[in-house]
Amino acid sequence: MTTEEEIQFERDGHVARVWLNRPWKKNCVTVPILDRLDEIITEVDEDPELRVLVVRGRGGTFCSGFDLDSLKADYVGKSNAIDVAVKSAKVCDRLYSMKTPSVAVLEGHVTAGGFEIMISCDFAISADDAKIGDFHIRRALFGGAGPIYRVPRMIGIRKTKELMLTGKLLSGIEAAEFGLINKSAPAEELDATVEEFISHLADKSPFTMWLTKMTIDRSLDADTQSLMVMEHLAVGVALNSEDANEGVSAFLEKREPKWQGR
Repeated sequence: MTTEEEIQFERDGHVARVWLNRPWKKNCVTVPILDRLDEIITEVDEDPELRVLVVRGRGGTFCSGFDLDSLKADYVGKSNAIDVAVKSAKVCDRLYSMKTPSVAVLEGHVTAGGFEIMISCDFAISADDAKIGDFHIRRALFGGAGPIYRVPRMIGIRKTKELMLTGKLLSGIEAAEFGLINKSAPAEELDATVEEFISHLADKSPFTMWLTKMTIDRSLDADTQSLMVMEHLAVGVALNSEDANEGVSAFLEKREPKWQGR
């Protein structure tokens, strides 16, 4: 299969959908797949019609991590071993930092590199019976794309250690209770739950969505006074945008807004 077949990109109105498509290997990723995901992130952010990115796996599983056959052949025990960590971290950070909000839809295995992709998305919605966890320690490996700086910010130090040091897997229900994901639903209700969730993202101003997402992403990385300055500046930027003018006008005129994305 070509890389474009192994990671499929679809446009569905205001929604961009990415499908990992290697179900015979539990959708594990390779460097070419990560490179293509990086390209897709740019395509989505540059398309003014796309307002949400949904990341999912074919065959009833999300992603079980990096392809271990490729990892062993190309990186394990070799001087270039750090290259795969740098690549993975770069792409996952691009996913985390992109303008467009992203939603991971979790089924089956969500482990190792798949776990890292999930925590790099803004939101995660899971089937109740998914298997979610960092998992690296079970193979004497170390996750190189976000667990030590993303997960503690989501669930705290103690629960992060519980996940990473035991290699335990959480069901969707347990992951929601941990605060690791947004929602969990029975498998037969997952699609409807996802569509209902993303409908509340796709109808918002893409410009203000980006501004709000960007400032929230910095909220744990600075002192309160610095964040207040950033907040003041963000208010000014928002008030000067065309979308703010349209949003207020639409409210006063009792109609639906027509966003321009600027």
